[in-house]
Amino acid sequence: MLKLQTIHGFLYLCFTMRAIEMLSEEIPPLLHTDSGDKVLLWMDEFKVSHLPVLKNGNFVGLVSESAVLDHLNLESDLDHLFDHLPRPFVYEDTHIYDVLLRISNEKLTVLPVLNAAEEYKGCISIYGIMSILSNFGSLSEHGGILVLEMNSNDYSLAQIAQIVESNNAKILSSFITSSEDSTRLEVTLKINISNLSAVIQTFERYEYNVKDVIQDKDAESDLRRRYEALLNFMKF
Repeated sequence: MLKLQTIHGFLYLCFTMRAIEMLSEEIPPLLHTDSGDKVLLWMDEFKVSHLPVLKNGNFVGLVSESAVLDHLNLESDLDHLFDHLPRPFVYEDTHIYDVLLRISNEKLTVLPVLNAAEEYKGCISIYGIMSILSNFGSLSEHGGILVLEMNSNDYSLAQIAQIVESNNAKILSSFITSSEDSTRLEVTLKINISNLSAVIQTFERYEYNVKDVIQDKDAESDLRRRYEALLNFMKF
């Protein structure tokens, strides 16, 4: 299983992003008077498994598809279907790392956002976050991909960047993958040049293990595949 911490290297470009900047414009909240049937209809329409519920403008909880399906009378409103709802949320100034942790730990497709007075501001969808990460990951930029394998204690992004830049190249994006039962990790680099021969030779002089290289037209599709695999922990 991938460690959640391993995505941090991939996200260094968006370290200032906060929850309020990631709100979905497409997903509206439910009202406590809405029926179970409406909940399922909206979830199908917006392709999510959770939706926020408001009462008198206040956030009262998050309803899930599985919880609704546990009830037989879906014509009843949410007030009658549930005595209470779980109330996961983040404040509007919450860092993107903490948003990702909350979504991952609680297996959410939607995460409500409140201000300091706990007034509902909107929600963040998992698909919106994946779109944000895709943009920050430089998936559309031309270049090559280099995969390094090393012991976790040997990892130094500063040294890796110095090696790349010594060959008149730049790192467009990077991310790290590792497993729970290993001290080894892989560092995947998207570099702004397609011919990586000189970069590879320099890494090998510094005794780095170059595990994989993807150049020219195959680079973009392979990075997208690796990126989607990295975010696979969000799918449930």
